Amino acid sequence: MTTELYPRERVGLVREATARAGLGAVLLTPGPDLRYVTGYDALPLERLTCLVVPAAAEPFLVVPRLELPAAQESPAGSLGVELVPWDETDDPYALVAARLPRGIAEVGVADRMWAVMALRFRAALPGAGQVAAGGVLRALRMRKSAAEVEALREAGAAIDRVHRRVPGLLAAGRTEREVARDIADAIIAEGHARVDFVIVGSGPNGANPHAEPTDRVIAPGEPVVVDIGGTMPSGYCSDSTRNYCVGEPPAAYREYFGVLEEAQRAACEAVRPGVTPEAVDAVARDIIAAAGYGPQFFHRTGHGIGLESHEEPYIVAGNREPLEPGMAFSVEPGIYPGPHGARIEDIVVCTEDGHDPMNVTGHGLVVTG
Repeated sequence: MTTELYPRERVGLVREATARAGLGAVLLTPGPDLRYVTGYDALPLERLTCLVVPAAAEPFLVVPRLELPAAQESPAGSLGVELVPWDETDDPYALVAARLPRGIAEVGVADRMWAVMALRFRAALPGAGQVAAGGVLRALRMRKSAAEVEALREAGAAIDRVHRRVPGLLAAGRTEREVARDIADAIIAEGHARVDFVIVGSGPNGANPHAEPTDRVIAPGEPVVVDIGGTMPSGYCSDSTRNYCVGEPPAAYREYFGVLEEAQRAACEAVRPGVTPEAVDAVARDIIAAAGYGPQFFHRTGHGIGLESHEEPYIVAGNREPLEPGMAFSVEPGIYPGPHGARIEDIVVCTEDGHDPMNVTGHGLVVTG
């Protein structure tokens, strides 16, 4: 974690965005928005931790006294934002209300705020309506800084190293769960702080994009979809899908896998400023549909990534907000006929004139055994 990754000026940018949105204040409890603004990866506890960013007053961070040392030692401790501790017998919601300017008509509450906390704030600020604060921060969070792109590149390199280990972990006779356990260990060994998900979909389970690892035994000649991701110490996430086969795959699989490679490559090449997410989705979808597999591609082409593995922008029909430099997202079309399935996924960042891939391992089918 560095001041460059979580710069001091973000609090001021959020304050300006709060004013532009016509809100009296934004209230950010533990979660990705709080970490984005302050660098503080606060524990989500029943005791209130909340960054308060008024549109017309100085911001402050309310923390339980028990958590004050952690807040001081985090990047939030060097932002120049006042830290306001509260004791066990205090009402932190009343404390926030008392420090806010009078007459606030509406506040933004963190998208990930617990409902019980939002209700407590509603009671403490009876004259103020509530809206989701995500709309205030979305433009800031969608466009990654150079430091954020480097954090995503580090995450991408780490998950690439895990994929390079996968051929040595796959073998006929092993179960999906056994392979997934080894992959999870590799995710940590290659530098992640946390494993977010491990999908090992063999045979028909590969046709379920969100398959959970099971005790199903991997058989010779079966394709296997491996979709994995984790969170780095920086807080930024990885996510990459590659395809393997234990022995020679079925001919039908080879045929549609070639279509998928073409679709994923073309969708990546379509990424550049001014192009809409739905246009990128259409590039992949049209190629797959023209080859006769349209009904077997039934999810969006991608999702944004950063401090969350799924965030804006979403690469899907209906999203017409033009791409801008710094936007980071997955490009992951899939084809799922039923006996097996396949998906190819890279994280890319939109640049001034195209895209910058965060994953650099080969996209082709890896045959093992």
